[in-house]
Amino acid sequence: MSVIGVLSGDIVASRDITDKRKLRRAMDTGLGRLETTLGAVGMRFRGDAFQLAIPKPQNALIAAVIMRASLIEHSPSRQQMWDARIAVGIGESEMPTLDNFVDADGEAFVRSGQGLDDITSRGHQRLGLFITPPQPDLELLVRFADDIISHWSHNAAEVVRFSLTTDLSQSELARRLERSQPTVNRRLSAARWPLIRDFLDLARLRLEALT
Repeated sequence: MSVIGVLSGDIVASRDITDKRKLRRAMDTGLGRLETTLGAVGMRFRGDAFQLAIPKPQNALIAAVIMRASLIEHSPSRQQMWDARIAVGIGESEMPTLDNFVDADGEAFVRSGQGLDDITSRGHQRLGLFITPPQPDLELLVRFADDIISHWSHNAAEVVRFSLTTDLSQSELARRLERSQPTVNRRLSAARWPLIRDFLDLARLRLEALT
């Protein structure tokens, strides 16, 4: 048994979303990106919930940010922004395959599932880290990052998602999006990308040392 990361999540205010088919496509797109970039294994449940396992636990918070960015990126309008509550659990568990995922168990799955219940009970929080022993300083940084992500626009989420899942430079990203480089730079600044990038780098190093 190895140490892995597990993400348990559900869509915020899913009952208010009318286009459930588009939402499911957005969720599946996010899950597919995590499978491609981080080797994640997971699935969607009941149309508005998901769970996935990350083989390298130090990448678990990166995976959570990518998933939230993917959802916000696909939001239908500024008036209806899609987002998810995600609990990141770190612990010993067997890395599941897609075939046996529904039977997956272990510390990481338990901590992530219980963590999602904890986040939901708090109301305002949408991202949490659950690890033993607790890491109060890292958990505080997670809450700061959560607040930043919760205020992303579609455009901000899009450029961050590209930055986390591709090796494109800003000029290459500008060409990909058919926008000017100053526009891309403004969107990255609006997303507080330098702070999010530094937070994820620090979190990756801390989690790697802890596991």
